[in-house]
Amino acid sequence: MKIIVGGAGSVGRSIISYLSRADNDIVVVDINQERLDEISKEFDLQPVLGSISRPDIQEKIGANNADILIAATDNDEVNLVACQVAYTLFNVKKKIARVDSEYFLSPLWNMLYNEKSLPVDLVISPDQEIARNILHLLEIPGAKEVYSFGDDNIRLVCLKCFQECSLYQFKISELYENFPQLHFAVVQILRGGVNFFPKPDESIKQGDEVYILAVKDDISEILHAFNLNQRNSENIVIFGGNAISYDIARHLEENDAINSVKIITNNINAARQMSEHLNKSAVIYGEMMSDVILNDANLSKTDTTISVTSLDKDNLLLSLLAQYNGVSSTMALVNSRMYDNLTSHISDNILIDRSTVTISKILQDIREVNILNAYSLGRGFAEVWELKLKKDTMLEGKALKDITLPEKCRVIGIERDKKLLFPTVETLLELDDVLIILVAPNSIKKVETAFDL
Repeated sequence: MKIIVGGAGSVGRSIISYLSRADNDIVVVDINQERLDEISKEFDLQPVLGSISRPDIQEKIGANNADILIAATDNDEVNLVACQVAYTLFNVKKKIARVDSEYFLSPLWNMLYNEKSLPVDLVISPDQEIARNILHLLEIPGAKEVYSFGDDNIRLVCLKCFQECSLYQFKISELYENFPQLHFAVVQILRGGVNFFPKPDESIKQGDEVYILAVKDDISEILHAFNLNQRNSENIVIFGGNAISYDIARHLEENDAINSVKIITNNINAARQMSEHLNKSAVIYGEMMSDVILNDANLSKTDTTISVTSLDKDNLLLSLLAQYNGVSSTMALVNSRMYDNLTSHISDNILIDRSTVTISKILQDIREVNILNAYSLGRGFAEVWELKLKKDTMLEGKALKDITLPEKCRVIGIERDKKLLFPTVETLLELDDVLIILVAPNSIKKVETAFDL
């Protein structure tokens, strides 16, 4: 698949980081030669200097043969024009544009995005997606990752087993026997960087990351049963003055369970703008690691800190500083995969990987099946798809054992008549079933063929 990516900044890099793992022919276009030099050292791609919105540049890189164009520069207008050029002059099939401005994202202007106006197949806002991801994590204290399915009625959550967790004392079969009142399934375990489907006699070990599929309303009881309940976040401090922190604070202001939200930023312009637009949140201007500023923010009385600055090292240091001051729950945004190995060494700090959050938004558009939702799990060790069996499918009435899937791929759940089923190989598929499928990255094409809807 030939994919053109416009922009070699943090968003473009996060997209390229994921797409480069598959057999894709990637061309990256940027106006900054230094960025291109850096990214070409890290990934196998074709770097091109220029603006992605220019017709001559798109002609030069062979846009007429491209399968997908992803315009991900930090300029909304450039991204939208790039999609228009790709459609009008080069007939690119799939066009994705990064849009950050709330004016372009307003529901009032949705009619803009069509073939007669602006031919954009998918609009993505990475900052909004990161904010939404963080808000989901705040909903379920104790969860390391949260993914939503079935019109938000079903959740796949990742729980990490620390010493106080009850999970690692049991085998998988014993979990089901000891908690018969709970409707859940352990669908995947990540241990030492290796993921696998656990067998019934598999014992959960301390440090495992356990993925559990369950109905949303049952998650709280499941966490309580496994001694993973943390107290709700009522007092929150956000480090960084940007679109992510603003979006989080704006939503938290509507939550009656939140007592206080404070944003600390060393950007005076950002502090002024957010102070003008936020009603209940306190915006503090100053050096984020200053003892005076942290005392003003009452960090020692804070339940959760969220670090979303543009620098990975600052986010990690701020989380460590918060933990040192007694904060029980911390989150840190990271842009580089070089910090992956730190997840097991920074206590229970939650690392939010920009690349996996960003790519999850576009997966359903770059896969060749009719996917309702798609997510990249963990640090990209697998994808999970949600798709619906429609009338023209040949799979109706088939048992799962008759559908050939690669070894590390499996249907982990079925939503049928608003109920969550955990299928066996004998389960027969029915029309309108919504399947939740775990897919290994190296088996994507085979699974697309098996579920060619």
